[in-house]
Amino acid sequence: MASRNAAGEVRILPLPVSGEIRPGDSLIEMILTAEKRARIQFQNRDILIVKHKVVSKAEGALVALEMIRPSAASRVWARRYGLDARVTELALRESRRIVRRKRGVMITETHHGFVCANSGVDVSNVDGGRQAALLPKDPDWSATQLRRDLKKRLGLEIAVIVSDSFGRPWREGLTEVAIGVAGIRPLVDYRGRRDAHGYKLHASIDAVADELACAAGLVCGKLESTPACIIRGFSYRSGKGSARQLIRPATHDLFR
Repeated sequence: MASRNAAGEVRILPLPVSGEIRPGDSLIEMILTAEKRARIQFQNRDILIVKHKVVSKAEGALVALEMIRPSAASRVWARRYGLDARVTELALRESRRIVRRKRGVMITETHHGFVCANSGVDVSNVDGGRQAALLPKDPDWSATQLRRDLKKRLGLEIAVIVSDSFGRPWREGLTEVAIGVAGIRPLVDYRGRRDAHGYKLHASIDAVADELACAAGLVCGKLESTPACIIRGFSYRSGKGSARQLIRPATHDLFR
């Protein structure tokens, strides 16, 4: 696999962890311990990808389901499709609007602006069903804090991406997307440049942060106890990136 800016090998180095991440735990300590256990050393301009679930857990973005009192509408919807009404209620609370709701599937727009199923509320890989994990309150801030901690501890420039699994219209299955970004420009704009045949590009903008998150998903699976990895060798543009740059404005959205 080669980066777009310079030919060469790109490596994906998994960082498995042992034990459960709990509210108040240090993400930087988790990462550095995993690095040592995997016998890997961070290098300058590595990219660290971290699954949002461990970020949410460390930041305490967890809700005890027994404390949720679903509305009548949530109970009716959940009963019709065999769902947990408490999760439905949480998803509604975490949304700014319902994009689509049909056949037991609810697509919402979160307060961050992400469009995804159930506002990103997830019960898997938490504690067996007693609590639900929410998306981090500000994933860009979470990525920035982790990047700063890595710089302070290691003295290296390391980009950080917080990822989550989203579905996609017209495509089956889930893929990873970047919901938090720090130290990397999430988009590469090729408009105005010419291809190998001299044709000037007019619409090519690559979502490299999402592509990197997808690459990380190959080793940071749902069941592998590997919530983070290092991507090494990809030539990226440094900068004050934000995952908000990946959200298509309503004025450009043909499906809104």
